[in-house]
Amino acid sequence: MKKLNNIDLLTVGSNIRKQRLKLGMTQENLSFETGLDRSYIGGVERGERNLSLLTLTKIAKCLNCNVPKLTKGIPNSG
Repeated sequence: MKKLNNIDLLTVGSNIRKQRLKLGMTQENLSFETGLDRSYIGGVERGERNLSLLTLTKIAKCLNCNVPKLTKGIPNSG
């Protein structure tokens, strides 16, 4: 499977990771709370997954934030 190299996906993934760590959560914790597989969460954080709006909303809710916080810096102007 070819890995995506999209700066916007990397930005979302990084923002999710930062918020998750800020709350002291592991990928496994977030996986349990969202009902998503832990390997999927890892792929999202590495920018390898193009997640849906519904999935992004579910993650934001579990991270006690909103979608704009997780999409800050998108679209990339570069």
